[in-house]
Amino acid sequence: MTNAVQAYSYAGPSTLSEGHLGLSTSGGRTTRGLLDHPRFFSGVVTQAAAAAAGLLAVADVALTRYHQPRPGWSRDPVVTCDGDRLRFESFSACGGVYARLDMLGPALDGEVVDRGTTNVDVNLPLREALARVGARDPLHLGVGQDELTVTTLDGAVVEKKVPLPERWLRGFAEVQVIASGFDLRAEVSGPHAVRFLRGLPKRNTTVWAAPAGRELRLTSAPAPGAVCLAGPHRLATMLPLLRFARSLRAYGPAATTASRAWSGDAVAASAWELELPGMRYTLAISPEAWRGFSGEGAVLADLATDEAADDADVIGMLLNFEPAVEVGLLAERSGLPPARVKAALTQLGVAGRVGYDLAEAAHFHRELPYDRDHVRGLNPRLVSARALVEAGAVRVTGDTAEVTSNGSVRQVRLGEDSCTCDWWFDHRGSRGPCKHVLAARIVAARDKRGPGLGVDLDGTELDADLAGDHHGAAT
Repeated sequence: MTNAVQAYSYAGPSTLSEGHLGLSTSGGRTTRGLLDHPRFFSGVVTQAAAAAAGLLAVADVALTRYHQPRPGWSRDPVVTCDGDRLRFESFSACGGVYARLDMLGPALDGEVVDRGTTNVDVNLPLREALARVGARDPLHLGVGQDELTVTTLDGAVVEKKVPLPERWLRGFAEVQVIASGFDLRAEVSGPHAVRFLRGLPKRNTTVWAAPAGRELRLTSAPAPGAVCLAGPHRLATMLPLLRFARSLRAYGPAATTASRAWSGDAVAASAWELELPGMRYTLAISPEAWRGFSGEGAVLADLATDEAADDADVIGMLLNFEPAVEVGLLAERSGLPPARVKAALTQLGVAGRVGYDLAEAAHFHRELPYDRDHVRGLNPRLVSARALVEAGAVRVTGDTAEVTSNGSVRQVRLGEDSCTCDWWFDHRGSRGPCKHVLAARIVAARDKRGPGLGVDLDGTELDADLAGDHHGAAT
């Protein structure tokens, strides 16, 4: 795994004093371009205790390594303001848990100064102060520096330098693609949600949650309609929020995908959403506790087309921090068919430019505040596939192909996306296509469209020198 270093530079630490929560921002992209310390919102949070607990939950996920826990991880959440809500996002250190708190319109009463995305400072004194917020306490929220926080901070500068693992960035892209294929499988009211979450096993195991009347019942084996929950302890950040919970929703793979899983490897990713007063808290959980989202390969099919990068440039120019991206509207405005718009959104997701809201079944625009150089080469399986193409190692005949890799010839069936390599036999498509299938797809598509070379989001050729890097590159 490769790491880069991300520097967060804040004008001062975030503070909570006398009912005023000032969240200090790092650099980020807004409707006015890149700003060092953007200011997004100033106003009152109508549900102070729930908001404080939700922010703590997102911060807790950012500090936690659920698989093989060890101290020393530090990560600041990301916040996006899209006009009528604030979205706070984080990823666990192990890359297997994604968290988001959506503060919706009913929870906010104030002025939206700008729209955009940035990191926010969450320090230890702030965490301690948030834990003390009561139900009747007033809470004024300022995202970005305003007059009060500037005078309080006395011009202090806070800089954090943290490692930026590529699997963490790749996880953001994988989650939005995986979640877009989920269906709502179960919903229970607040009291039943409390009973279910408090009754989960504390050990690292895999269970399934199946609807049973008004309840969710745990089973030890998969069944139609059940949602896989690998590592129930990874839902622990929901427990402090249960006193505010109105309902719990469970999301899993669409029925057709799930039915295939019951005959084989039944473990699957899932998402769990707590409905709070004016807010939603969502956790997406990887298929196994040791398994991060970064290696799932859900984005690879859409990235393996030469047209995806060009389409992403077009679609990216049409985004403007909308709370819900309408595929039909983008298709109409861009002149692209909906399937290509969806593929372009996947391409944009690789750079952290879109997420997915399960409650609204729609993508949303955000711009992760990371150096674009860190984004290149984040899918080594795809880079390896392109290297095979450029080396002339792929021969396509109809719906079959032969791919020469590491001295062996792999047989690929394009109609089934199957291959004779070890990766296919181990995963059978459950973690995305192998590099041989990807290479065959690229050549087959070029045979239809004519020669061309794929480009990344910056318009430069993909770097084949990264072909041996990480997850599946040698399969």
